[in-house]
Amino acid sequence: MPGNIDVDQLLDNIKQQLQQYLKDRDIQQPMMVGIHTGGVWLAERLHQQLGLEAPLGVLDISFYRDDFTRVGLNPKVRPSSIPLATEDQHLILVDDVVMTGRTIRAALNELFDYGRPASVTLVSLLDLNARELPIRPDITGQVMQLQPGQQVKLLGPEPLRLELQEKGA
Repeated sequence: MPGNIDVDQLLDNIKQQLQQYLKDRDIQQPMMVGIHTGGVWLAERLHQQLGLEAPLGVLDISFYRDDFTRVGLNPKVRPSSIPLATEDQHLILVDDVVMTGRTIRAALNELFDYGRPASVTLVSLLDLNARELPIRPDITGQVMQLQPGQQVKLLGPEPLRLELQEKGA
């Protein structure tokens, strides 16, 4: 149950997995990019814990969503900020929860508008394994299944915590 999940422990596990992943691929100085909002909170923590030199990037994928014409513009749209060229850069894309893959598809579309990265490593705190697109995190804190009518939400930024909610509540 998400109420019993220690977010800090998941972040420590992700950090260790990510360090090994980067070492195995000989990636020296990647640029980390967080997806608003929860992905940014996690990316800020991981960026600091890993001591990355490249500044942290931030994406708001509102204009890239495939349901934009159906649901309209999110009233809390924020600007994206990619502080360095992404061309030939190794990127670490961070999101809080990967479920259908649609948010990640939108984020990749936006990232590629900035340039063609050498690689993109996807990191998520939770993988809900509810694919609609063939997109899966490279590194995840935990895989979990929700019951029908449930959703999980990362709350923060201080303290970061996971909350299990009923949809529509």
